[in-house]
Amino acid sequence: MVNTAEELRASLDAIAAMEPGFAAAIGRVGYPPPRIREPGYETLLRTIVGQQVSVAAAAAVWRKLEAELGAGCAPDALLVRDFDTLRACGLSRQKQGYARSLAELVVGGGIDLHDLPDDDEDAIAQLVRIKGIGRWSAEIYLLFAEGRPDVWPAGDLAVQIEIGRILGLAERPSEKLTRELAERWRPHRGAAAIMAWHHYNTEVL
Repeated sequence: MVNTAEELRASLDAIAAMEPGFAAAIGRVGYPPPRIREPGYETLLRTIVGQQVSVAAAAAVWRKLEAELGAGCAPDALLVRDFDTLRACGLSRQKQGYARSLAELVVGGGIDLHDLPDDDEDAIAQLVRIKGIGRWSAEIYLLFAEGRPDVWPAGDLAVQIEIGRILGLAERPSEKLTRELAERWRPHRGAAAIMAWHHYNTEVL
């Protein structure tokens, strides 16, 4: 798992032992803090609300939704609200479709977010059944909400950019190459992704 600073550090140390670029990156920017989200419906609903809008805008919509639906925006409460009510809270027609898809699967027992398959690919396959949750969102959820240690979001642009920088490549690796480069880091690829985002967001003098 990569839910604690100790687990994250241990995984990164294991990668740094085989990749000098990671050791140098840790020396430059330090170890990243763990990124932890609560597993379950609310985190996935927040993911949908936050798609393609700023953090501030997403927070404003979430406040309105909680004022209308109650803390946590329970799925059964969401499902009985009409289009105009949710629109007034800031949810577009498309996002309402995504939110209803999530709520219906949860209420109907079509998905159990607290008992996803242990296999990462099987868990991703379950999550992408939710409208609006693609592979990237599913990977981010498994990494941050469940702390799965070997989830590798190779399609993430920032991960590609920073893996290229950390490894000293001449150009940004493709998703395919990013996936191939990380094979030898199993089962610590989740920590590598968290390090890549940390490196991307840190100014290096």
